[in-house]
Amino acid sequence: MFAVIKTGGKQYRVSPTDVIRVERLSIPSGEVVELPDVLAMDRNDGLQIGQPLLEGVRVAATVLEHCRDEKIIVFKKLRRKNHRRTKGHKQRQTVIRIEEILAPGEKYTAKKTPAKSKPKTSKKAGKSVAASKQPSKTSKQKIVEDKAAKPKEKKTSQTKPRSTKTSSKSKSSDKQVAAPKSIAKKKSTAAPKTAAKKPSKNEEKS
Repeated sequence: MFAVIKTGGKQYRVSPTDVIRVERLSIPSGEVVELPDVLAMDRNDGLQIGQPLLEGVRVAATVLEHCRDEKIIVFKKLRRKNHRRTKGHKQRQTVIRIEEILAPGEKYTAKKTPAKSKPKTSKKAGKSVAASKQPSKTSKQKIVEDKAAKPKEKKTSQTKPRSTKTSSKSKSSDKQVAAPKSIAKKKSTAAPKTAAKKPSKNEEKS
């Protein structure tokens, strides 16, 4: 089963489930389009050729995506004129998938894909699975948790009596400070020593 269709100024020989690229179509992707220009058709009843087209025959196709063809280089040159021009071009195209070849009076019905049903799981089973996924606690983790659970004991502040060493040091320092005062008093009370005066020269002559 095949058909020869015409679109975008080109002819294509197509069969169901074929994926081809045609010139850009103004139809959004995901929708079904019917191509009416069919030149020939071969089904179980034999080959039919149009003059030039077959009346009422259509080809149903699904638009997959819109894209652009590979880039081509357009180079122009005029000799002895110092003229060179280089350009690139990407042709816009549409990718379609052929669904069915429709005879006159037939209509295309989209096939519904059955939705995949998710397996039902009971709540108890889900809980058991979740519990099994949780990692078992190691001995170190258990010890840490036990320590955290125990209340922290308050440390009682013990006041230590002052040692006698500090008091003895303070007394000795007081004595050292008081000693120079007594010495100063003794010096002030002591009578000044009178030095013996040497006789002057005049007294010696007399």
